Amino acid sequence: MYVCLCHGVTDRDIREASENGVSSMRQLGKELGVGTQCGRCASMARGILRESRSPDYLALANMLATPA
Repeated sequence: MYVCLCHGVTDRDIREASENGVSSMRQLGKELGVGTQCGRCASMARGILRESRSPDYLALANMLATPA
C-alpha cells in the first residue's frame, strides 16, 4: 500500500529500509523522503517503522526468510 503519495513510498519500502538499519523518522525522511513534503504520511510511516522494528516482527521475518 502506498504510504507517501508525494514520493511514491510503500509500506514495503519502509519495512525494507528498516531491515537495512533505518530506525527513525529523520533517517526515513533522508532515505525515502517520507514526511518531508506535505506530512500527511508521517503518522502512518512512524507506525510501520515502529512495527517493523518490534521483536515480534523481526522474529517472524527471520522465520519466513529461512528455507524449510
